[in-house]
Amino acid sequence: MFITNPEIEAYLKSLVHINDSVLEKMENLGHKLNFPIVDRLVGNLLYIITQIKKPKLIVELGSGFGYSAYWFAKGLEDGKVVLNDYKEENINLAKKFFKEGNLYEKAIFEVGDAVENAKKYNNIDILFLDHEKSRYLEAIKQLENNLSKEAIIIADNVLWHGKVIEEDKDKKTEKINEFNEYMSANFKTSILPLRDGVLIALKK
Repeated sequence: MFITNPEIEAYLKSLVHINDSVLEKMENLGHKLNFPIVDRLVGNLLYIITQIKKPKLIVELGSGFGYSAYWFAKGLEDGKVVLNDYKEENINLAKKFFKEGNLYEKAIFEVGDAVENAKKYNNIDILFLDHEKSRYLEAIKQLENNLSKEAIIIADNVLWHGKVIEEDKDKKTEKINEFNEYMSANFKTSILPLRDGVLIALKK
């Protein structure tokens, strides 16, 4: 199921002009490997939110080879983005891309369980969820006290290919629905029907 009309999505994507050869390499690699990246529509949104928020600390859960974190890093003025992935080869690739883009000093690279790694950090200004979808609710509950007073929470894939509105939901979709409902009840929350659905929330 398409979340947005593919022609509208193509039009929106055409309006995001990337003058960064490293980002283009990362997109090409993602498409070649069929690796799930947020792509430039969501990447540009992350960049804009970072520019507005001016965070000191961004923590990502599920960084892959660093595509979304690279957008965050580009938007940072004075802060760090923490990348988390359970695969060391993904983090090593991310390091390579960040070095090539002269953004290495803006990043902290972690390998292992993303939620457990994130617990080491306090006063998180932006928390980005893009790891196992069934663990989103667990992650926010465990990391709520690690957020700064006016933190922003961003979560990708919260419409899950439109499955969230199906009557016969699988367990993963049910978990995503539970997360969306929890966020709507406990945070100031909006879901953008961009790509596969992007949730943006503020602490109440």
